[in-house]
Amino acid sequence: MRVQEKMQRLLDDLVRNGRERGLQLAAYLDGKLVVDAWAGVADVNTGRRVDGATLFPVFSTTKGLAATLIHLLVERCKLTYDTPIAAVWPEFAAQGKQSITVRHALSHTTGLACMPLGVGYAELVDWDAMCRAIARMRPVSSRGAQSVYHAVTYSWLVGEVAHRVDGRPFGQMLQEEICRPLGIGDDMFVGIPDEVEPRVAWLEEIFESGQPPVVDNTVPRDVPGWMLPLHAWMNQPQVRRACVPASNGIMTARALARHYASLLPGGVDGVALLPPARVREATQVQLQTDSLAENTPRHIALGYMILGAGKGPDTPATAFGHGGYGGSVGFADPQHRLAVGLTKNRYCKNGAQDEILSELRGVLGIPR
Repeated sequence: MRVQEKMQRLLDDLVRNGRERGLQLAAYLDGKLVVDAWAGVADVNTGRRVDGATLFPVFSTTKGLAATLIHLLVERCKLTYDTPIAAVWPEFAAQGKQSITVRHALSHTTGLACMPLGVGYAELVDWDAMCRAIARMRPVSSRGAQSVYHAVTYSWLVGEVAHRVDGRPFGQMLQEEICRPLGIGDDMFVGIPDEVEPRVAWLEEIFESGQPPVVDNTVPRDVPGWMLPLHAWMNQPQVRRACVPASNGIMTARALARHYASLLPGGVDGVALLPPARVREATQVQLQTDSLAENTPRHIALGYMILGAGKGPDTPATAFGHGGYGGSVGFADPQHRLAVGLTKNRYCKNGAQDEILSELRGVLGIPR
């Protein structure tokens, strides 16, 4: 049985047995699309089925796209990883932040992991308002001292740097620098246009307790209580139309996989967004594990997470990319010439994303 048929059967089975509601899987091998599968229901309210053009919210998987835009600017010598953010965004220097660099933002070491107190939906959908709020913040730790996952603030720490250096809004840069060269302009967004709303999947979440957790909104948090539960946050039309580059990308699995295929040596269909030397530098782990806070991913590079990294210094990582809340993920595996995108709309503890990726590697004959 061919790879496509095997993976399609797995997705169908996962929907049939209730493990998943709706999902897509795409994979490129040696620059060729070898899996383009989908199954299930995109919207339980209407019964709309998933197809290859269904758009799925992918939460933090979006961070990898934002990182790629920064690496493009570095490759074009418009900035360096060690450029102080305040050099391109002068207001950011307030509260002792003048020496925080682009590298610190990409590696989650700015000391600005928590969202500013006092902001809410009105500010979140207003790019300039959020940038002003971030610029006024005081770091809670010294730059570079500790990596604490910047779940949402990464949006403006990275996205406003790109905007200040390039001049274009983040969403326009994404379309013109990533989507247009790859032919995925209708399938990848950070801030959707009105006309694609009917294609967006409706998110569901199953909580172990039966109810979403109660969160104290009076203390700083990386994800504030007013954004929770996250599936409900992303089902809101105004949030889907906002630009939050850490958290609210909406795309197909095929577009996500194609982005990562373009970062592999040789690219995809003649398009290589970054040269191999830039990718190698971008995927170097930035901190040792004893510098990481609890619940922070163990292998953080420059905007990408290193997936499958071994425990010893002589054990190479096998892939780089980024995952998102609920189980979406996109990654490139240079060693095995593989790029993958996975999107889904049912979030629960026993989601099948790990099983899907393990099975994919198995049927491709790649070590799991």
